Amino acid sequence: MTEASWGDGSLSPDIEWHMSAALENVPRGDSDLAEVTSLEGAVAAWLELDPAHRAEAILTPERPLLIDGVATPRLTGAAIASLAERLPDRITTPG
Repeated sequence: MTEASWGDGSLSPDIEWHMSAALENVPRGDSDLAEVTSLEGAVAAWLELDPAHRAEAILTPERPLLIDGVATPRLTGAAIASLAERLPDRITTPG
């Protein structure tokens, strides 16, 4: 089984954008329910948030992302922004 991530070689294999991921701590109507979608979809949804909600959001992929040899099970803030820069069809960040 391959873990998703970015960077060079075996310490950071390619990102598996189609794995499931949850985007948590963001408003969904009158509640803060987690949205479960693909990793790509969750990162794209994060890009649509205003800065205050981006700061509070937590991205939890189906499996930890392997980043520089370290398994990362949850991402926030700058880590999600860094992942967003690597989206297959790069979406420009507002702002």
